Amino acid sequence: MPIQHRETIPTVIEVRGAHVHNLKNLNVNIPLNAFVVLTGLSGSGKSSLAMGVLYAEGARRYLNALSTYTRRRISQVEKADVDSVRYLPSALALRQRPTVPSIRSTVGTMTESLNVLRLIFSRLGSPRCPNGHQIPPTIAISHAMDLTGEQMGKITCPVCGVVFEAFSAEDFAFNAEGACPTCDGTGTVRQIKADLLIPDPTKTLREGAVASWHLPGRTFVINIAQAAGIDIDTPFQDLSKKDQDFVLHGPRNEYETDIPSKTGRVFHMDHAVYENAFNAVEDSMKSTTNERTIKQLNRFYSFDVCPTCHGSRFKPELMTQLLVDKNIAQISDMTLTELADFIPKVKAWLPANMQSLADNLLGELTDSLQPMIDLGLDYLTLSRAGNTLSTGELQRIQLGRTLRSQTTGVLYVLDEPSVGLHPANVDGLIKVLRSLVSQGNSLVVVDHDESLIAAADYVIEIGPGAGAEGGTIVDQGTVPEIEASPKSLIGPFLTGKAQLRTRAVMPEKELFKEGTLALHITDRFNIKDLTAQFPIGRFNVVSGFSGAGKSTLILDGLIPAIQAKGQHRPGPKFVTNLKTGPIKNVVTVNSVPIGKNSRSTVATYSGILDSLRKLYARTPEAKKRHWTASRFSYNVKDGACPTCHGTGTISLDIQYLPDMVEVCPTCHGKRYAQDTLEVKWHGMSIADALDLSVEAALPVFKKVPSIERILGYLEDMGLGYLILGESTPMLSGGEAQRLKLISSMGHSQKDTLFVFDEPSVGLHPLDIQVLVKVFDQLIQSGATIIAIEHDLDVLSNADYIVDMGPKGGIHGGQIVATGTPKEVAADPNSITGHYLKEHLKQFGVK
Repeated sequence: MPIQHRETIPTVIEVRGAHVHNLKNLNVNIPLNAFVVLTGLSGSGKSSLAMGVLYAEGARRYLNALSTYTRRRISQVEKADVDSVRYLPSALALRQRPTVPSIRSTVGTMTESLNVLRLIFSRLGSPRCPNGHQIPPTIAISHAMDLTGEQMGKITCPVCGVVFEAFSAEDFAFNAEGACPTCDGTGTVRQIKADLLIPDPTKTLREGAVASWHLPGRTFVINIAQAAGIDIDTPFQDLSKKDQDFVLHGPRNEYETDIPSKTGRVFHMDHAVYENAFNAVEDSMKSTTNERTIKQLNRFYSFDVCPTCHGSRFKPELMTQLLVDKNIAQISDMTLTELADFIPKVKAWLPANMQSLADNLLGELTDSLQPMIDLGLDYLTLSRAGNTLSTGELQRIQLGRTLRSQTTGVLYVLDEPSVGLHPANVDGLIKVLRSLVSQGNSLVVVDHDESLIAAADYVIEIGPGAGAEGGTIVDQGTVPEIEASPKSLIGPFLTGKAQLRTRAVMPEKELFKEGTLALHITDRFNIKDLTAQFPIGRFNVVSGFSGAGKSTLILDGLIPAIQAKGQHRPGPKFVTNLKTGPIKNVVTVNSVPIGKNSRSTVATYSGILDSLRKLYARTPEAKKRHWTASRFSYNVKDGACPTCHGTGTISLDIQYLPDMVEVCPTCHGKRYAQDTLEVKWHGMSIADALDLSVEAALPVFKKVPSIERILGYLEDMGLGYLILGESTPMLSGGEAQRLKLISSMGHSQKDTLFVFDEPSVGLHPLDIQVLVKVFDQLIQSGATIIAIEHDLDVLSNADYIVDMGPKGGIHGGQIVATGTPKEVAADPNSITGHYLKEHLKQFGVK
């Protein structure tokens, strides 16, 4: 008898009275069992609704169903600031910026495919006995692995009769038992290089020839070297071999020396210990766990492929165990497509009595690989290091693991899943998202990609502006309804009626008028023998599939090479024929959040707070109290609120419930001590000034040039809605990128290359128009810009495009098209060009 469904089964999630961040008492119905897109300007409140309400409440309610013991061991989410949310399923979220994996992570460990492969090798593999006999696969091995005690894993060689212990699944783990003894399972070895310690041997020790003696706490080593008899005023290259060796490798002997301080005082030391150039780095590395310090120290090391395991991470003896005719390192180096094709060969190789076990294990491996292949990651290998993956690749691996679970009745909340994806990959992503819905799930996606929005079942626009001007529903409905609505901000971009190009097109004959930036990559990852060139003083875009080699060319090659040249030190070995023209400096701008805690604000990062503190210190009341500018910092004890210590909030530990973050009851979120707030400038305390938006602050500080100038830049960048005291870690990726440009605005940039890594992250098409205008301002000041980008709106506004591909991984690493947007769109070899041609056509650009 069929189950009778009640007519009252809910069809929507009902959100009532949402106040998270800038949401203004928001009421909205979100369709269940549908593909819903939330869109709107950067900072409009999309993520506040998606992550701050839907995911936060969905996850919290699910966790509340678990035991108290379990909840205490899970990072809990505090209750969302919303009056009510009804008919909300349990929620899972995929965030915009996945965490960068550690050096020990690979595609195999992240997808858990390596776990299955290790099991396959231990149960189905062909081991080699100690006497060198290769034993065919047998069910006896699997039985031996299931034994306990001393007999576990013990098998007998059918040729010589020797009893030995076969490798278990744990033995094949390069993060544990199976680690290469030389590199400890990392695949690389690092060595301190003398030429990195002494980047410029023409300098004397006094002039700073030894770079490692510039590290904190080591500047006085020069004095000890002088006490040891080394001439510190002779260029390093002219010192005797004996003295050079002492500088680099001298023993830790004690010397009597005088060390002058910055204040002019001289400190006498009877037992000053000499620390040579190599020891200075090694000792610093041993004594720190700070990531930033480790990154600084890594510049003295060269990282090479491990000579023992040749980068495989596995200990050599594991290579004797085979699957068909391949060891675990060879299989890990296969692309996912090659591995999927190899699986049937394994099954055919096994005897009849192992087929049932093979179906189980090989089927598990196929299930772990297929979502990755469906998401366009077929070119990756299980051995690929996780920290070399792009954001788009990391997101798709995350999504692939989710798909494999084949859950139903779950709300998936995805924040910008199209980040880092080529338009062709977005087509594949849409198919995957639809499959999630077809499995019986609900899907809410925060995104701006026009093709992804056009594929949605339902669209909700948040806005109309950003910050205080956002937080309301602008429009909602099906895609045809949105396209026809005069209220919609995204509608004109879906229909092609919006303005696509917002800057003048550079004539082809003038592209290289200001010079050429060029480099040659000999051999790096998938790039072999490639020359790239970019016009100086222009807006360049490097496009192509995820994994095509864009980051390798620019982030691994060009940037370090220019920086090394400017510092007179060796650059990457794989970069040759570098031509920089007038370019001496590189500014890298990405969308990584600014600051790690609420103490970092728009005012502190932009430098406005420094000027504000000086302004308040000059007031009559401050002078009367003998207060300096430091008194007006909420990071200083005297100026900060004594209860919250300048954060504006307090955290309450409520035992078995998630910590509650409350506005400080003493300062009411103003961060400052009460007596600090008594000092007024034009009737405002410094906290009142920080409560102003950029737009509202402009007329207030019209006669304070140092503040007005920065406020003007923020306004020009479309950030007028930001509050000066707003926490920077809470800003979107697009907001963070523009804020990072503040220090570069308003002066000549003729010697500077700006590199933007996916500048369209989190940006609505209207935001991209603002961003392009900011690019134009930089170019007008003489800057050269290179953006690594997939967004077709950005590509359409470029002066020059270098398109890499033709696809990703082993199918990439080449330059397939170069030229203006029009030229690349017309190139039949470029897949990017195909999508760009359709995009230009949709907007009527000829």
